[in-house]
Amino acid sequence: MTTTEKHIEEKNKILKGLEKVYEKLLEFKKAKNSELVILRDNKIVKIKPE
Repeated sequence: MTTTEKHIEEKNKILKGLEKVYEKLLEFKKAKNSELVILRDNKIVKIKPE
């Protein structure tokens, strides 16, 4: 396996991990009925997770 292939594999693992964390964050916010803070059009916005 080349260095480039290793980097691609590692990148894919990191992205899968980030997706998993995002899903857990949404579940947590829904359970606690708390707002999610995001950046939209260079403005900080609070939204309710649905």
